Amino acid sequence: MDKPEVVMVGLGYIGLPTAALIAQNKTCVHGVDINPQVVDTINAGKIHIIEPELDNAVAQAVKGGFLKASTQPVGANTYLIVVPTPFKGKNEPDISFVEAATKAVIPLLKEGDLYIIESTSPIGTTEKMMQLIYSERSELEGKLYIAYCPERVLPGNVMYELVHNDRVIGGVDEKSTQKAIAFYRQFIKGDLHKTNARTAEMCKLVENSSRDVQIAFANELSLICDKADINVWELINLANKHPRVNILQPGCGVGGHCIAVDPYFIVADYPMESQIIGKAREINNYKSFWCAEKVQTAKLEFELKHGRKPNIALMGLAFKPNIDDLRESPAKYIAQKVLQNANNEEYFIVEPNISEHKVFKLTDYKEAVKKADIIVFLVAHDEFKNLNLSEDQVVLDFCGIKR
Repeated sequence: MDKPEVVMVGLGYIGLPTAALIAQNKTCVHGVDINPQVVDTINAGKIHIIEPELDNAVAQAVKGGFLKASTQPVGANTYLIVVPTPFKGKNEPDISFVEAATKAVIPLLKEGDLYIIESTSPIGTTEKMMQLIYSERSELEGKLYIAYCPERVLPGNVMYELVHNDRVIGGVDEKSTQKAIAFYRQFIKGDLHKTNARTAEMCKLVENSSRDVQIAFANELSLICDKADINVWELINLANKHPRVNILQPGCGVGGHCIAVDPYFIVADYPMESQIIGKAREINNYKSFWCAEKVQTAKLEFELKHGRKPNIALMGLAFKPNIDDLRESPAKYIAQKVLQNANNEEYFIVEPNISEHKVFKLTDYKEAVKKADIIVFLVAHDEFKNLNLSEDQVVLDFCGIKR
């Protein structure tokens, strides 16, 4: 590969598709990941995650010499930071990965380079990283372009949405914003909306917090309807016939490394002002606990009625349908909670989008349904929608499979 134009630090669910997209445009990309297995997999032209069209994009980029992976960054003209930003302690955001990635590229920076953070970050993170850079490389102060541009893609449709979705781009100053816009314009067909770094950071958090609040309303309705003996799916369908009502569908909680995490970035910094946002997080977390309790109740009722322990199928572990991503998954939490209270029942854990799991022994979904007395639908995977179930089987549908 020629000298890379772009260094992509982080080759996960966003970093790798973004690197492949840039490389498809015949721009040399040097990808960086701390996991040697990930690096080796990519350099072999393969992928370590499931995402439609990504395998072909990576294979072509590697074969063409436009994408190479390594555990260490190299010199380039543009540096993208696309690493995880988890939370720690009592839901406090952790930007240590962003800081570590930034420190790794600081020695390589030169006048005129473009540095962009895409990782979801607390407000002010881009400015903090700018201060970090200049504290170690004071001779570059005012001579770099520094910006923030969050991703806003849907797992399962990432390769399309990276190209066609609008993006919000905010620099630490006007020239940085314009430089970053010029960079993304090479690869993105959606509109590019300029702002400042702090607003761009907040925009990402607000987008996902808004979704979390809307889902919390639907989940709260499901709790109420359960007590009121009302079919929540029918209720929402009827309410949505109103021209100005659009209630989302309830589930077993909220997962993923966006909606389940980003609201805490606001709540941590502005606890008194973010009452609705914080309460929505509580409701969506409680829904998972409630689902686990429902499984326990169904198990005990079955034992009393039949005089034996039931076989229980837990259907789905991913945080949303038809993907392999288990990050912050409420379904995974429910499975763990149920198994902690196991008492000689036989459990069948099902996740058709992964082949194995470090904790759970996985079972084929058809076999699990055939053997189960109690079937618990946690994720609305396509494979589950046309299953033939017996009238004798107890069905707990937390994701609307049978609505």
